[in-house]
Amino acid sequence: MASSYNIILVGLMGAGKTTVGKILAKHLGKEFYDSDHEIERRTGVKIPLIFEVEGEPGFRDRESAVIAELCQLDNIILATGGGVVLREENRNTLKKNGRVVYLRGQVKDLWERTRHDRNRPLLQTADPRARLQELFVQRDPLYREVADIIIDTGSQSVHSLVYQLENKLKALYPDHANT
Repeated sequence: MASSYNIILVGLMGAGKTTVGKILAKHLGKEFYDSDHEIERRTGVKIPLIFEVEGEPGFRDRESAVIAELCQLDNIILATGGGVVLREENRNTLKKNGRVVYLRGQVKDLWERTRHDRNRPLLQTADPRARLQELFVQRDPLYREVADIIIDTGSQSVHSLVYQLENKLKALYPDHANT
């Protein structure tokens, strides 16, 4: 099992996992990884193309492999893709290999953050906001299942979120406060 010093961020697209993760990693002296970026780096193509060529199941297979590999590293912050929790094997891997933080955004806020982003294959539908609502209903219980900490993102600044998260981590895991 990898070190419990890993911090793994889960949540829907637009919740701020990558943005918060990068800043948190800098504050805590940890290395930052984003599983979606890692998949793109390894394949040499953007995620929408993977969805187009391999479908969602093909992408999820790649995602599971990358998550399993990254979770073996120590002392990292890992931002995961929004759908990582759909597979039980991924949920088990996340829970065993780090402190899982659910960045929980409201659908209206997530919609505002993602509505102009064409790199979101699951939102390329006739009614992307309704799709986002469906994803929230489907995935919120799964995020809660894996989460050690839940942070409601709301309309607060990224730095406020990071500060709040750091304080929760220190309070819950005082032995790991300086790692």
